[in-house]
Amino acid sequence: MYPTSPTDPWLSIAEGMMPMFGSEACTGDAGNETGSSHPQTGPIHADGPLRSPSGPSEILSNDLSVTPNAVEFMGDTEMASFPELSNTSPASPKLALGRAYSDGEDDEFPCANGFQRSSSPSSGVNRTKDVPGGIVSDEKTCRIQKFSLYETASRFYMVGGNTLDRKFRILKIDRTADLGDLSIVEDDIVYTKKEMDQLLNTIDDGNKSSGGLKLRCSTSGLLGFIRFTGAYYMLIITKKSPVAMIGGHYVYQVNGTDLISLTTMTSSSRMKVDRDPEEARFIGILNNLDLSRSFYFSYSYDITHTLQHNILFERETIRHDLEAHSQKPRNAMFMWNHHLLEAASKLLNKVYDWCLPIVHGFVDQETLSIYGRTVYITIIARRSRYFAGARFLKRGANDLGYVANDVETEQIVSEMLTTSFHAPGPDLFANPNYTSYVQHRGSIPLYWTQDNTGVTPKPDIENPFYSAAGLHFDNLFERYGAPIYVLNLVKARERTPRESKLLEEFTNAISYLNQFLPNHSKIIYRAWDMSRASKSRDQDVIRTLESIAEDVMVSTGFFRNGNDYSPYLKFQNGVARTNCIDCLDRTNAAQFVIGKCALGYQLHALGVIDANSIAYDTDAVNLLTHMYHGHGDTIAIQYGGSHLVNTMATYRKINQWTSHSRDMVESFKRYYNNSFLDRQRQEAYNLFLGYYIFAHGQPKLWDLSTDYYLHHADPRTWLNKKRQSYIQWFTPENLKRKEIVGLESRKEPFLGKPLDVIDEYWLEYYRPLALSSFNKMFTYKMKSSLDYIPLKSTQEGKYDLSPFRIRSGNENEPVEKVRPRKGVTIIDPQKEPSGEDPSQMTSHSPQSHQLSLSRVPEVQLHESITSTQSILREVNYLMEDKYKDPTAPKDRSGITQWTLSQFVASSLNPSVAHSEAHEYERYINHPLNLPLVVSSEIPPNPNMDFLGYINSNSLDTVISMHSAEDDIADYTEFIDVGDEPLTVTEADPAKKRYKAYRQWLKGKSLFKQQRVDP
Repeated sequence: MYPTSPTDPWLSIAEGMMPMFGSEACTGDAGNETGSSHPQTGPIHADGPLRSPSGPSEILSNDLSVTPNAVEFMGDTEMASFPELSNTSPASPKLALGRAYSDGEDDEFPCANGFQRSSSPSSGVNRTKDVPGGIVSDEKTCRIQKFSLYETASRFYMVGGNTLDRKFRILKIDRTADLGDLSIVEDDIVYTKKEMDQLLNTIDDGNKSSGGLKLRCSTSGLLGFIRFTGAYYMLIITKKSPVAMIGGHYVYQVNGTDLISLTTMTSSSRMKVDRDPEEARFIGILNNLDLSRSFYFSYSYDITHTLQHNILFERETIRHDLEAHSQKPRNAMFMWNHHLLEAASKLLNKVYDWCLPIVHGFVDQETLSIYGRTVYITIIARRSRYFAGARFLKRGANDLGYVANDVETEQIVSEMLTTSFHAPGPDLFANPNYTSYVQHRGSIPLYWTQDNTGVTPKPDIENPFYSAAGLHFDNLFERYGAPIYVLNLVKARERTPRESKLLEEFTNAISYLNQFLPNHSKIIYRAWDMSRASKSRDQDVIRTLESIAEDVMVSTGFFRNGNDYSPYLKFQNGVARTNCIDCLDRTNAAQFVIGKCALGYQLHALGVIDANSIAYDTDAVNLLTHMYHGHGDTIAIQYGGSHLVNTMATYRKINQWTSHSRDMVESFKRYYNNSFLDRQRQEAYNLFLGYYIFAHGQPKLWDLSTDYYLHHADPRTWLNKKRQSYIQWFTPENLKRKEIVGLESRKEPFLGKPLDVIDEYWLEYYRPLALSSFNKMFTYKMKSSLDYIPLKSTQEGKYDLSPFRIRSGNENEPVEKVRPRKGVTIIDPQKEPSGEDPSQMTSHSPQSHQLSLSRVPEVQLHESITSTQSILREVNYLMEDKYKDPTAPKDRSGITQWTLSQFVASSLNPSVAHSEAHEYERYINHPLNLPLVVSSEIPPNPNMDFLGYINSNSLDTVISMHSAEDDIADYTEFIDVGDEPLTVTEADPAKKRYKAYRQWLKGKSLFKQQRVDP
């Protein structure tokens, strides 16, 4: 144990010693001739770089100085000498400029906390082997998970710390670099908390003349650097929230970002940026891309690759080289901030230590509770950044073989007997309780387009050798292996050929490519008109998809981790590729059925069930249905601009008639977004992904008539490339099956080294020495299959906890059948509906034959949808527009968008204004037993409404209330009934009561409808 410093209760250092850091003293910026004084170090001068015994430090090479007595000149080399120090508190401690990392801080906090500065620096330090810290290249690496951004007048300093706040690193970012240049210096030294505290205080002392060192913000991560027309900008994560936990590693969703300019704080530089209309317009286009929706990252788990790839890479790394573990390459295909990391990757040795790769798509995780056994079901959808764009602007494939709407969906099922990927004992990354299955969706890999002014696709296929399709399938072989199971769901028969054109050409392409493949690796092709089958009464869509799913699982298999000598070790070789015309509604339904079939195999492999299949209308399938609905809605919003139009309930033919109005609204929203907002969304994609880079003399992004040349190869480079073979269009190495390395060869290199060198899951998940509460733990708040328990069964105490039991219709009925009242429910718009209200659950419950829909909590589904809205940032139209300048032009497209959003919101969530609610309340509270007035005296305790009504009438009004003689005569005639009231005499037709009778005698109908006022 190390004693605790009096000035910092978190710090543990060796008694009588203080660790050394590579740079001890700082001065101000360039041009400051005089430095400040320090009570312990004496005057500080800007003499030049300081050298430490461990070698030159680059992080503060321009800002460091020492006293003349502390430097010994040996020829042209300066060597610093350090006196002995005592572990005592300084005489005049500094005030902390930042906020402290609290031991009770929970990882689920959306905002990061800052680094605390507590004391003045000492004159020197000595680093020993017993003190934590060292060079990054050794075993004691610092995996950064907490970031703090400090700034001076000329530089930014990014301080990164590990989970326990014991190891820190620092990154210097120059703000005075030449226009268009990025200057970043990475320090390879790992500091302790006290060392970092002293280093920051020293930098503050050296920059007193220019304002000192200030905490700019506390951030959750750095996404990279981007440049438009001038200086660079730094994009950081300001808010996050956990969405999944895999192997003890958390996956977070980006909830907030900030774009910081890397310019000095001078007024001239700011005015130049503000007055540059092109720069401001580029920033506006980038701001249209809402990074707080459907973007995900992880500090310690590579979410750009599948679980199978990560496990195989870790085993191979441990076998050969431990150093390669920290240099693991990410999958550039799914790393959406790849363009933002290009400049930083040229300047940093390990760019992923500072910059976090993010993926775009969908991540969800829920718990399957099985009599006390906990199984996590995780769905991760990764959208490709290649040929990415909106629905009608990106169709088919480009000349590089990348298709539009390319999404990789991974389904991870794990039993949480143990948290990590490691098996008990010495077997690393061999936990047999982890399984996964991967499937793929993407547009038809042909050259074709579709005009957004109509619905008629116009295939333009002139390449008889299908080079784009060959490149696409070769890429699939490289990513997943063989075989590839293609499920084509486009329409086969149409009155006007549209989708059927693509069906014929795609079939011809598969036939051409298959003739050159080996027999064991040929593409398995299955075409089926799912739309026609869903409209037919004699075809069962679900049963057909179930049969296809079984063939897929037999062909590709799935991944299950385990030891080399375990008979249960399985690998997935190949993938199921599903597509329709848009790869949205039909594709998502087919992927759900395949995922349901895979879930049965995965649970059977884990020993949870004794069969390979799960029945519908069970809690397990209802939970998976809910997850795939959220998955499909998110992918549909990102590509098509609206939620799914046809869900699983549509294809199971159990949807209610009320869903038709929802389908119409979603279709209209999709058409509106495709017609008016797709171009704006495509510009944001092209700018963020780096497909468009500003260059002087070239057209601006908003002046391009088409972005075709941004997503296709430059024709001028074709002459320098070797032409692809039309026969050997595939790579033979990609057809090999996946294999595992031996465990025996992995034990010796790892011998004697701690586990946190390879995997820090223990620190990230369990967070030792930190205080956590259940309400803030993600695993405690995770949705579970217990949320799908029928209300009636739980109240009667006869509920079967098995999530694999088929729920009968009467289980879902409420305890007391209350006939719902007609009308609109009056709610407070400021209050959100509670998901625990039983009345809401019963009011939305469908009939007995619609059990599967009722099993999905609508409030949860609504929450998942609202959190995954369009990637395009929403425009806020405030009610204070009436105070604006009336001469200002109005944004018609914005007003139209607001009107559509208001129409959809008011249609799906009807509400009543407060004034109307108050008037209705007065109406229903009006007394029905008013007293009979027999005198002019006011009775005791009168009704106030009745009294107000009486007093509202004047005396003249009462006097004027009299009946005319004609009215009295008509009334007397009406109440005069003869002895035989059913007999009509000759004098009766002239009376008013027989008016309808007279009309009937003339041949007119007695039941003629009257005109109804609008």
